[in-house]
Amino acid sequence: MTTPEVTVEEQVLYSSTVTAVGEQVGMFVSDHGILVLFGADSPAELHDFSALHEPTVASAGPRPGDVVELGGTRIPVLAVGAVVEANLVNLGHIDFKANGATEADMPGDCNLPVGSLVLPQPGDTFRILRPAGPVATPEDAS
Repeated sequence: MTTPEVTVEEQVLYSSTVTAVGEQVGMFVSDHGILVLFGADSPAELHDFSALHEPTVASAGPRPGDVVELGGTRIPVLAVGAVVEANLVNLGHIDFKANGATEADMPGDCNLPVGSLVLPQPGDTFRILRPAGPVATPEDAS
């Protein structure tokens, strides 16, 4: 799901590069709408079901209204659990759930629209962006 280009300035809260993608990641994304990311230095037992990444900016985590950018695909953040920011900034860990829910069921969940996740590839950029002002939606142009 690619959204239109944002024309207002954005703040980059988190920026990282995907370094590896575990064997089970594709199944989690396609069958369950879940994408798990961990920092590249995470324990080996987590690698099979995770996309690993190395951050270059880690100042904050997402909140509703922010945008997740993964491999050039922009996805709006719908809901964020209480520990998402601490997990991402301190561990490089985040659980994306493409469930469309506007409230997080678990403290580590970051909810996205249904069907919005893409399968990351090594070398892809992963960023959390915060709009500096109101963002025009396609409906606004109608």
